[in-house]
Amino acid sequence: MLVRAALLASAVLCAAPAFAQPKTTLTIGIAAQDIGSLDPHFAVSTIDRVPVAWMFNGLVRFPPGSNDPAKLESDLAQSWESTPDGLTWTFHLRHGVQFQGGFGELTAEDVAFSLAKAGDAKTSAFSSELRPIKSIDVVDPYTIRLVLSQNVPALLGIVTDYSQGYIVSKKAVEQRGDGFKRNPIGTGPFGFASDTPSQSLELVANDAYFRGAPKIKKISYRFIPSDASRDLAFQNGELDVEYGRADQAWVNRTRAQAHTIVDIFEPAEEAELHLNTTIKPLDDIRVRQAIAYAIDRPELVGWRGKDVSREGLSVVPRGYLGFTAENGLLAHNLAKAKELLKQAGYPDGVTIKMVQSQLPEMFTAAQVFQAQLKKAGINLDMQVVEHATYHQMIRQDLSPIVYYSAARFPVADVYLTQFFSSRSIVKTPTAVTNFSHCDVADKEIDAARVETDRAKQLALWAEAQKKIVAKVCAVPMFETLLVFARHDTLDYGYKLAGSISLGPLITEATHFK
Repeated sequence: MLVRAALLASAVLCAAPAFAQPKTTLTIGIAAQDIGSLDPHFAVSTIDRVPVAWMFNGLVRFPPGSNDPAKLESDLAQSWESTPDGLTWTFHLRHGVQFQGGFGELTAEDVAFSLAKAGDAKTSAFSSELRPIKSIDVVDPYTIRLVLSQNVPALLGIVTDYSQGYIVSKKAVEQRGDGFKRNPIGTGPFGFASDTPSQSLELVANDAYFRGAPKIKKISYRFIPSDASRDLAFQNGELDVEYGRADQAWVNRTRAQAHTIVDIFEPAEEAELHLNTTIKPLDDIRVRQAIAYAIDRPELVGWRGKDVSREGLSVVPRGYLGFTAENGLLAHNLAKAKELLKQAGYPDGVTIKMVQSQLPEMFTAAQVFQAQLKKAGINLDMQVVEHATYHQMIRQDLSPIVYYSAARFPVADVYLTQFFSSRSIVKTPTAVTNFSHCDVADKEIDAARVETDRAKQLALWAEAQKKIVAKVCAVPMFETLLVFARHDTLDYGYKLAGSISLGPLITEATHFK
């Protein structure tokens, strides 16, 4: 018996290490039918932005878990300096950084190629962000110099690990052409392995990553558009992480589950109603003011949920450098809304057409503010279309009112320029997302871009917001925070307070406990 017990004990001891091996495959469920583009310069949706951030780097980066532009730190560039006038910037690259897939060492040629690609509207969705760059010069294999045509509020923000700032392999782009969108090469901690349309995207660890080999070895990014199916897969342990709903009931229900953490984090997407100030009846400021008075922001937050949303207080979201709540925003007042409509010649109310996405989250919100406006006599005649069609139509100026939610790089200049500068008016050669045809704050927006005195720059951004609010180019409604859930056995390796990629950043330090 003693011999047998000893043998059994020995067997258990020998087997124990096998059972103690840590889990190294991470499975994430996202609310999507499929990936759009993995070329980082075309990754515009949350679905695409989240995994792209695991595969690519910028010259500088936000620290994991933060979206504070004041905390930008070294990434592919180990150091940098600028001339006193802020027009010339020189970046010194890390030596020995390797691209995934055997595509060799990162050099200044790759950086120059990437920024040129990102600045070309034919090869990037973010080309407008790089307009201030006049020239990109390769000084030597590890040094790149950028010369600007004008000073900008946040040059480091242009070259950070976000959208236009991601660095790609020149060799891989030239070899793969259009195929790069589905089979990209970067320098990040994880690289592309395979994808199965409408099922999943598979990534593998880049063990040559310059910050160290990732502890997670595989990521399975699963496309599960149904909220119920995604929730069930998470509850059954098939998912380690799931894309959550910015809904208080969902948050409460998920938090109640054992061994579950719900992460709610920045940046918030601000929902605004953009009003075309050039066409009837919205060319009458009294009608626009009536819409502003009819919107009940506290009610919208109550519907959305106090943990996941907050009132929109300006045409620039909270937390952005340059945001101000001291801007004259009109508060909810149905009596004033009705009186203004009467003064404008609509005593019996007014009907306004609007193109609306059928995306469930957007459509439900639209029904809520539609009901609010109806109380004031403002009837929204909504043409509900597929989400991609909605984006096409609003950019063709086919909707007098545009309901749009967005998160951008957290500096007021970006939001003001894209949504309220006359250069960004839709259907113009330099169009971005100015659906309101607003031009009232061009002077302040342009002056702030080149102002080097921070106090004066903040004052210009504040004045721009006051003018835009006074003209009622757009009506802020609510800000929605990002929501993901995870099992408590997963440690991201940092505190998740913010993520510019709109999802949890999976790094070399992420691991299972």
